[in-house]
Amino acid sequence: MLPFQLGLIDGPVHLVALGAHPDDIEIGCGGTLLKLAESVPELTAEFVIATGSALRLDEARRAAELFLPECEVTVTSAELPDGRLPSYWNETKELLEATARAAQTGSSRRPDLVMAPSRTDAHQDHRLIAELAPTVWRDHLVLHYEIPKWDGDISRPWLYVELTEEQLRDKIALLRKAYPSQAPHDWFDEEVFAGLARLRGMECRARYAEAFTTAKATLTW
Repeated sequence: MLPFQLGLIDGPVHLVALGAHPDDIEIGCGGTLLKLAESVPELTAEFVIATGSALRLDEARRAAELFLPECEVTVTSAELPDGRLPSYWNETKELLEATARAAQTGSSRRPDLVMAPSRTDAHQDHRLIAELAPTVWRDHLVLHYEIPKWDGDISRPWLYVELTEEQLRDKIALLRKAYPSQAPHDWFDEEVFAGLARLRGMECRARYAEAFTTAKATLTW
């Protein structure tokens, strides 16, 4: 397996993570967040979440603190209706554009990395965020994470982030700690999260991994 170096090790790094719902980001790339927090000095982040009740957004803010400890993190939401984002295309687009404009005006930092749902996700809310992200951040590296669900839409990724067993166990424990409201759902399950991580790890010659796609990237050395 040939490594692909992101180049996020020199100086401060700013991450923008996009989710249609609270918990999307942490389910899709929570292990990667933990790994970034451990290895990247001066990491800062913005979590941008399109939907969510007051309770769910409180959980999201708690999750951001847990997954990126000792990092400066902000959480922004438009509080749009869950399951209806395609009907709120303009509002969703504006949420992302406002985040990008803040970086252009200097009130926020230009992101070094953007993370978003998969563009082949079967959930209409996830898919809209995924489709809009590269239209807003045209000159940035956008990594698309995957979210397991009953729709059976897991696709073929081509970029992997290896996780240690400790990082995977921490991810699962923090998901349960941050999102108690989701515990009754059958998909919010340790075996689901660990099983997908094991599968992706096998694909990249590791024990565990999270997997991503990207529409466009530049290879430099």
